[in-house]
Amino acid sequence: MLRNVKAAALAAVLLGGTAPTIIPMVAYAQGTGVIRDIEVDGNNRIESATVNAYLSVKEGDLYDPQKINESLKSLFSTGLFADVTIGFDQGVLKINVVENPIINRIAFEGNSRLQDDALGAELQLRPRVVYTRTKVQADVQRILDLYRRSGRFAATVEPKVIQLEQNRVDLVFEIDEGEATGVRKINFVGNKAFDDGELSEVIRTTESAWWKILTADDNYDPDRVTFDRELLRRFYLSAGYADFQVLSSVAELTPDRSDFFITYTVSEGERYRFGDINVVSQIDKIDTATLTPLIEIEKGDWYNADLVDDAIDALTTSIGDQGYAFIDIRPNIQRDRETGVINITFTIAEGPKVYVERIDVVGNVRTLDEVVRREFRLVEGDAFSSSKLKRSRQRVENLNFFKTVDVKTLPGSAPDQTVLEVDVEEKSTGEFSIGAGYGTDDGAFGQAGIRERNLLGKGQDLRLGFTLGSSSQQIDLSFTEPYFLDRDVSAGFDLYRREEDNQDESSYDEKQTGIGLRSGFRYSETLSQSVRYGFEVNEYSDIDDDASRLLREEDPEFSESTIGQTLTYDQRDSTISPKEGYFMQLSNDFAGLGGSETYLRTRVNGGYYYPLDREKEWVLSTKGSTGYIFGIGDDTRISQRFFTGGSNLRGFESAGVGPRDVETTDAVGGKFFYTGTVQMDFPLGLPSEFALTGRVFSDFGSSEGVDGARPGEIHDEGSLRASVGIGVGWESPFGPIGVDLSQAFLKEDYDKEEVFRLNFGTRF
Repeated sequence: MLRNVKAAALAAVLLGGTAPTIIPMVAYAQGTGVIRDIEVDGNNRIESATVNAYLSVKEGDLYDPQKINESLKSLFSTGLFADVTIGFDQGVLKINVVENPIINRIAFEGNSRLQDDALGAELQLRPRVVYTRTKVQADVQRILDLYRRSGRFAATVEPKVIQLEQNRVDLVFEIDEGEATGVRKINFVGNKAFDDGELSEVIRTTESAWWKILTADDNYDPDRVTFDRELLRRFYLSAGYADFQVLSSVAELTPDRSDFFITYTVSEGERYRFGDINVVSQIDKIDTATLTPLIEIEKGDWYNADLVDDAIDALTTSIGDQGYAFIDIRPNIQRDRETGVINITFTIAEGPKVYVERIDVVGNVRTLDEVVRREFRLVEGDAFSSSKLKRSRQRVENLNFFKTVDVKTLPGSAPDQTVLEVDVEEKSTGEFSIGAGYGTDDGAFGQAGIRERNLLGKGQDLRLGFTLGSSSQQIDLSFTEPYFLDRDVSAGFDLYRREEDNQDESSYDEKQTGIGLRSGFRYSETLSQSVRYGFEVNEYSDIDDDASRLLREEDPEFSESTIGQTLTYDQRDSTISPKEGYFMQLSNDFAGLGGSETYLRTRVNGGYYYPLDREKEWVLSTKGSTGYIFGIGDDTRISQRFFTGGSNLRGFESAGVGPRDVETTDAVGGKFFYTGTVQMDFPLGLPSEFALTGRVFSDFGSSEGVDGARPGEIHDEGSLRASVGIGVGWESPFGPIGVDLSQAFLKEDYDKEEVFRLNFGTRF
């Protein structure tokens, strides 16, 4: 009989310290024999029939040592047992097993940088799962990998097992997170065209410094280093180096294990210029002469791989608009190393015909499928279009309901069919916010609000907000249904109460209580329109005795019933921080369908943004706005007219430009106004983690026209005002902060100027 390992001792080894190498042995009788009976002993949770199912022998078989060894290996491979021994005595095959314990609970100790949920999501093991030492060691490695991805290579993990009754255990991972492993130095080898400083600005990884407390890019992350290799490749390809290669990226840990030295070895190769650019179509009805102007590549310019990609996108979009859904555009790039020229021929061919068979939405728990589906520009049965798929994904991401949106194309039931799988991960859409800030116009203010952006999973938006400031107070309730009556039409309402302090500008306070109804719809991806109706009750109060006569003679209580529309054409790349494109907007409001006031007010806005470099860091923009209001049967009121200055005409105070009472210097607003801005935004040369940008600008504009004024009572020249200035913007973790310094150089003596402007706001 060969040696057996005792069950209790083996279990203790598996649950505790380092396990020795165990070679399972088989006990058997000399000679041959028939297995008359099989006995299983030591099993509590696992049925004997389950054990027998893994055996290579059964009752009535001849005893075979080779099959017994196979049976032993099969039982160990299940992961259910800590120890198995097999003996054969007088025709009885005796199997003794020691079951692996069941995990009762998994806990983490010593972790602060990574939360329990994040660590638990990485583990294979779970409560009520069979404990195995192999899986524990694999989970330890997963935890270490997670810490290394967060820049902590000094982290250690020690698994501890607490034995409980009924063969159960608690598994505790004792973690020493260690200090973050930084990047002491980044070196580049082989670079000649660009120095180390220029290449350091290209990659994400940065050298550690005490002031980089708001970023983790100065911690070593092997995944980020891999991404940096791709960033370097894209940078060189966009600069004309078509043969560029990253030969290696080596990270060396310092002896004290606190930092890394990272060295990128590159081969730049020769720099190329664009040569001949041609378009060839294998589809007869496509006129290549109309497509060539779409390619923004000039012969003789330095080669730029980004321009090649842009050309393919432009050609694909144009041909798709002509009704060709199935096309394949491939650039044939021919290098002439002797002359340093790259000739490109864009070949247009018919692609395989593929149709959308089905769209599946997975991962959504709260959000209804239809909320995702209605954002898609593709439906079942449509011809597959990569541009429409890209736009659809962008629209789903713009909902801001999901942490991640992954759209996959899977094989359908036939070669010409594809299934689109939209895999989303939801995030919290309910918000309770309190905030504080300071603005030059509004002074200090506080905010509080409750909002649900995805009410009942239907994509509806419900908000209740409060604002309390030194110059204004407001409470408002709003609701928006983005797809009213299951159509691509938004609808909503607003209820509000505002109190504004206008003493500094016009010597009165104003209270407004109103309700608004609104609806919006799109004619296309770029053209949209909204319509609205509002009813508002207004009241002037605390009118100063020395206020303008025009104000004192107005009825302090009035109501407005207005209907309006806004038509918008928007070709910008972003509505929040545009860097390319343009927009135009026309708004009209008519008051007179009830209420005490009758007027027509019109506004026109527009802007154009032009990037001066491929990275869109230098952006030249021009913006303009103009408006006019006239009373129908009645004079216009001060509160209905336009006020110029402040945010729309820097260099002047809010309401610092325009008609003004000669005696009281109160601003009384103008019936007509116009403003314009020419601005250059540019990087400040600081590391990207500072998120600081600079700007230089020139603002101009004016305002004029007052109803009911007596000769000589109002300054109302309407002359051009203009200013120049510089500013800095910071996308801080606490919210956007902007500082502008400006100086008016075209002005009137009675204008109110302003040199310094600060805007700061946050929610927390």
